[in-house]
Amino acid sequence: MKMNIEIECTPEEARAFLGLPDVSGLNAHLVEEMKARMDANISAMQPEELMKSWTSFGLTAQDQFRRLMEAAVVSSTKP
Repeated sequence: MKMNIEIECTPEEARAFLGLPDVSGLNAHLVEEMKARMDANISAMQPEELMKSWTSFGLTAQDQFRRLMEAAVVSSTKP
């Protein structure tokens, strides 16, 4: 036997029915904290700063990949 039950309710009503805690206050606090941190660090979002960080990471990654390939070539040529 197969039964389908459809219940229409809001997320708040579903949480209350299932006995789950109301976390809307915590969520609002977290969103406000994230906004404050983004405002404090907005200079890191400037295009020049982003390019500096991306470029330095890209060069580092390229150098690591090159060293990995060199090590693979050296180890494959050893008898």
